[in-house]
Amino acid sequence: MAVIMEKEYLTKERYEELKNELEHLTSVKRKEIAVELDQAVSLGDLKENAEYHQAREDQANLESRISQIESVLKEAEIVKGGKKDIAGVGSMVKICKKGKKDCIEYKLVGAEESNTVEGKISAQSPLGRAMLGKKVGDDFTFEAPKGKMEYKIVEIK
Repeated sequence: MAVIMEKEYLTKERYEELKNELEHLTSVKRKEIAVELDQAVSLGDLKENAEYHQAREDQANLESRISQIESVLKEAEIVKGGKKDIAGVGSMVKICKKGKKDCIEYKLVGAEESNTVEGKISAQSPLGRAMLGKKVGDDFTFEAPKGKMEYKIVEIK
């Protein structure tokens, strides 16, 4: 069974942040953990050696993060900013819940950049997918954990 990879959308800034993080992890953190492992091995009996087991766990976590970043960078498509007339990755979209006056603004981003506290939602999320391709004035619905939600696009910038 083939795995279909979705394109990972990143801003130029996030792409650079990830490249820098990858460089730091591969050139600095790998060496630090190798030193920790050597020190732990020198303590003897590996079965009862908590320092050794912790260093191995740290090493596994590090390699997992490196692999994750490499995968994201490999699949990344850099977005400059969204269009003003259609909601897309990079767009700031202001939406209002049907029947309510309170509106909320989100920036549509790739999954790697999503951060609801900062108002950034993934274009792959149910809400993000529902907004993609919509214009100002369009109504849309999506399925949330609380059930079907209805919104209207008020502004795109």
